[in-house]
Amino acid sequence: MVKTLAINKKSEMKMNVEFSDLLKGDFLWFWVDFDQPSNEEVEYLRKPFKFHPLAIEDCIHTLQRPKLDYYEDHVFFVAQALNPHNFTKEEVDIFLGEKFIVTYHNEKSEAIDKVWKRLEHCSNVESWNPSLVLYEVLDKIVDNYFPLVQGIEESLNEIDENPHNKTMELLLKDLFDARHNLLSLRQVISPMQDLGYRILNSQRLTLLHLKKEYFTDIYDHLVRLGEMIEANRELTTDIRDSYIALNSTQTNHVMKVLTVITTIFMPLTFIAGVYGMNFEHMPELTWDYGYFEALSLMFLIGMGMFIWFKKKGWFK
Repeated sequence: MVKTLAINKKSEMKMNVEFSDLLKGDFLWFWVDFDQPSNEEVEYLRKPFKFHPLAIEDCIHTLQRPKLDYYEDHVFFVAQALNPHNFTKEEVDIFLGEKFIVTYHNEKSEAIDKVWKRLEHCSNVESWNPSLVLYEVLDKIVDNYFPLVQGIEESLNEIDENPHNKTMELLLKDLFDARHNLLSLRQVISPMQDLGYRILNSQRLTLLHLKKEYFTDIYDHLVRLGEMIEANRELTTDIRDSYIALNSTQTNHVMKVLTVITTIFMPLTFIAGVYGMNFEHMPELTWDYGYFEALSLMFLIGMGMFIWFKKKGWFK
């Protein structure tokens, strides 16, 4: 689906304008949104817009790294959003010219939908221009990262406190899921941070110079997000190491107790083994109380070893 929005020289908004009318130059500026376009609609990027073939190729072949390319009469941006449900990357391509902005995305874009509706119901459209639309779209994409990072932080706090008394296996599974999501976030936010840096330090983006402070705000948010992700990754490492150390300690304690029990039963097994042999001539075989004396000896040895191990603190 392709949507068009144009502002005429009377600062009036016109919707669903034909491409031929958009390119006549009768409008102050216009915005065209390619929302999950068909193959036929993709051809509009070649004609009538005549965008550079390399930029069109980047639109068709998705999952490009966030970047900024300069062409003769337009600038091409690649940005990436994240699906909040499965943390998959969603590419948003933007063509920016002096009097136009064209957005292209193969998935539904929440950021573009919000900006489009805001502009559609705006009462002072004369304050808008293509550069402001670009800022609003990038700002919404970046703002949508924050709930994802904060959600991971909350899950890490829950893993650390373990209020539901989950087993260590479940906790480690949740921990590694959170770590995987943090990695997905970093793979998007780090290149987006590079894109923000290039926008701020470019000498060729004369269209954005009047809006530089706005893009500085976006870059600051990306830097903050990067710091939050690194802090949370360090937290996952600390929690993982703590659980592994705790598991090792518990295993060592169990092995120690089992070793103590085995050691206690070693002399008892020896005595039982000696008296269990079927020989005719054995010591104490004819004693009337030999059976009970053997049991008593085994009990005294076992209790003596237990008391001795306990005094040495082997059961702590």
